Amino acid sequence: MQHPALPVLYSFRRCPYAMRARLAMAASGERCELREVVLKNKPAEMLAASPKGTVPVLVLPDATVLEQSLDIMLWALRRDDPLRWLEPDAAKLDDMLMLVNACDNQFKPQLDRYKYPARFEGSSADARELGVRFLLDLEARLAGSGQLFGARASLADAAVMPFVRQFAMVEPAWFESQPWPSLRAWLAGWTASPLFERAMWKYAPWVPGEIGVAYPPA
Repeated sequence: MQHPALPVLYSFRRCPYAMRARLAMAASGERCELREVVLKNKPAEMLAASPKGTVPVLVLPDATVLEQSLDIMLWALRRDDPLRWLEPDAAKLDDMLMLVNACDNQFKPQLDRYKYPARFEGSSADARELGVRFLLDLEARLAGSGQLFGARASLADAAVMPFVRQFAMVEPAWFESQPWPSLRAWLAGWTASPLFERAMWKYAPWVPGEIGVAYPPA
């Protein structure tokens, strides 16, 4: 049994794609039934909705399926955007989407090679240096404004931050030693925020046949 009027969000707490989706849902206030999944034992219901087998997946009450994290973010924020994440101070939506695309298609592959060197050819040090190029661009953007597209947080900040967080966690001491004060302050601000805390609450894995948890938490 599920909440009949609520979308169902399949998620995994530590996945950065799922993090960005949960952040946008929390920022918009759009309610959903969250189902925390175990990636080694993916529920049949999720695979039936989205055979790709990765999170996040949002199943709307009309059976429409959104299986890309950015699409979920845009869906939630276009329904309600009280923090004006789609209206940054210093850019348009297309500018933000270009940066998110660079994160997903240029930075993320290097992050994977850096974090999981045994899975890939080449050295993790080379992957780290290629990833740094993206971080240097972020540092330059943040130095003058505090957030990626102005003084206020935006969709771009929420979409990119989980991947920078993951990068920073590979070698924390090395990351902290780099000359990126604006980037480090931005990351620290996000990870200490009440919004991030809400998005990172721990939930027990969803049991098929039971009702998931109401999200965002009150």
